[in-house]
Amino acid sequence: MSSTQSLSIGIAGAGLLGRLLAWQLSRAGHRVSVFDVARGPGPVFRSQADDSDVPTAAGFTAAGMLSPLAELDTVEPAVAALGWRSIALWRDIAAALPQRPMFRSEGSLMLAHREDLGAAQRVLERLRTACETQAWQNLSPPEGVQPLELARLRELEPALQGPAHAWLLPGEGQLDAVAMMMALHDDSPGAQWHWSRPVRCVEENGTLHFADGGQAAFDAVIDTRGVGAQASRQGACASASPVFDVRGVRGEVIWLQAPAHGLTRLTRLLHPRHGIYIVPRSPDLLLIGASELETEDRSPASLRSTVELLAAAHSAMPALAEARILRLDVNLRPALPDNNPCTEWRGRCLRINGLFRHGWLLAPALTEQAMQLTGWLK
Repeated sequence: MSSTQSLSIGIAGAGLLGRLLAWQLSRAGHRVSVFDVARGPGPVFRSQADDSDVPTAAGFTAAGMLSPLAELDTVEPAVAALGWRSIALWRDIAAALPQRPMFRSEGSLMLAHREDLGAAQRVLERLRTACETQAWQNLSPPEGVQPLELARLRELEPALQGPAHAWLLPGEGQLDAVAMMMALHDDSPGAQWHWSRPVRCVEENGTLHFADGGQAAFDAVIDTRGVGAQASRQGACASASPVFDVRGVRGEVIWLQAPAHGLTRLTRLLHPRHGIYIVPRSPDLLLIGASELETEDRSPASLRSTVELLAAAHSAMPALAEARILRLDVNLRPALPDNNPCTEWRGRCLRINGLFRHGWLLAPALTEQAMQLTGWLK
């Protein structure tokens, strides 16, 4: 297929990847149709009364962290390298959207209490080792992790009064995940959005099969259903790829109202049992979360996990004592057996899945690679 001709492209899944691809392809002049199980473009949080039967995109639940250096603790350097590329791409995307959703890249912080210094040093050593690999060095990334004196930490972030040790990770950043999801949807000229239309199967011949028994043919199709791609295995899809043995990994995020909290940077607390993060979404809103739980359970957050998350966040930021809990959100992130993302282009079908807990970090770089692979953008 020539990149100079206008194609009809069907996208299964209106999550982060689906919206980003719809935005790019529709702007390039392609005729894009997007199909999703959701009732509409906005989020449905798990704390809402009508959320029991229809899942919402994992991109809405995420904190929007852009932390490739920190992720070297658990991912391969080549995967984290995609994150550095994505930060540059997100900067351009945010600037191109009329709504100008929040995007920042002033760096992030790692913190540790005095008693947790040993565990923190083991994490820092893993980061240092990963930064010495050739895959990472080829990037010419910003400087590595920088120790911060407590006086300097207080200058940068006066609200962080609890920890005894701190490190700065230059170049890392964050964005407003909900605002970005909505902006990508609203600024996709000509894209057709089909809600409450779940896709059961995506065929290599360019056909989408729907749960209601219908089907539609396109010049090309894209499968970005995430955990929803499990439906292809359950539903006798002749060309379901064995590469995408996707599972759901639970993530929990707590939304806190904390007027004039003062925090400006994404902050991680290096804890022996949990990877706790505190993300300032606005001057009055913070998101608190942890890494992942190996379960496909979508039930509400437990008392234990909620108490542990909030206690750890409060220990780093004492002013949170008077914060108000707005929402306890739960969702499933799509992961493959090796926890790495995978892109496959076969016949007239493009599949991207397995972004795990790195969706916002990796999505722009993966879509850029996919467009180069297919030749759909000039």
